[in-house]
Amino acid sequence: MTDTPSTTTPPAGDARAALVRVREEVGKAVVGQDAAVAGMLVALLCRGHILLEGVPGVAKTLLVRSLAASLDVGTKRVQFTPDLMPGDLTGSLVYDAKESDFSFRQGPVFTNLLLADEINRTPPKTQSALLEAMEERQVSVDGTAHGLPSPFLVAATQNPVEYEGTYPLPEAQLDRFLLKVVLPVPERDDEVSVLRRHAAGFDPRDLAAAGIRPVASAADVEAGAAAVREVQVSDEVIGYVVDLARATRVSPSLALGVSPRGATALLATSRAWAWLSGRGYVTPDDVKALAVATLAHRLMLRPEAELEGTSVTSVLHSVLASVPVPR
Repeated sequence: MTDTPSTTTPPAGDARAALVRVREEVGKAVVGQDAAVAGMLVALLCRGHILLEGVPGVAKTLLVRSLAASLDVGTKRVQFTPDLMPGDLTGSLVYDAKESDFSFRQGPVFTNLLLADEINRTPPKTQSALLEAMEERQVSVDGTAHGLPSPFLVAATQNPVEYEGTYPLPEAQLDRFLLKVVLPVPERDDEVSVLRRHAAGFDPRDLAAAGIRPVASAADVEAGAAAVREVQVSDEVIGYVVDLARATRVSPSLALGVSPRGATALLATSRAWAWLSGRGYVTPDDVKALAVATLAHRLMLRPEAELEGTSVTSVLHSVLASVPVPR
């Protein structure tokens, strides 16, 4: 596998077909998490990043590893711990005795798909180093900038329970993630399927034995990203996105509504979803489909709303129900 995309750009239709097959490949290992798989593909196409949240054991890590196995791109995994330093992630200067000088040794962030496991268990300084790489797509060491490969996706996971010893991401850093997807405990039928696979000998540490193989390349991702930028958006749909964002800012339950950057993110993810669905234009249903994953982590409840048991998701659903949909 390589971190360098192919120089041959496939047609957009072929790229879409390849990325659709990625969802099928991931399904060989992960059951009942289709929304998370779609979210990661949307993040790749939008050159964004994704935060996966779920209780232990709902296949967050397996999901990212399966996506990596189905893409012919470079991938690395970092387990975030309280003693992880920024240099452990980005790389550092190492003294070369032969050259009598310092040279830069790349860290694990220099890859196409980085699995940042339990990002909320490392101190803010290390979190900031990763988020800088996510935003700038480069690492600066001793005044020298080192560009990251393309495509570049950070899939970070966090556990919503056991907050002792964690460092929750502040709102300004959460806003840097294009999408946040909450992985639910699977439905009964899906859980039965999981246990049947394990009873038949499925080993989550050996994805090749599960039949997962690379079906898309970095060139497919780049071609898809270029095609997404050509997806048409009508003035009515743009107005709908703006109205949704503005409605969150006046909601009595929210202390922080969606910023213009959040509205821009929703427009981008809606275009990617429309393209994956085989259309060259965005519909209001595309906007609705991506609204919660794109916007929920950018909102902050008022304390009194939290005390009443209100959730950000329920407020967002109320906004979606109240804002008129363009015809």
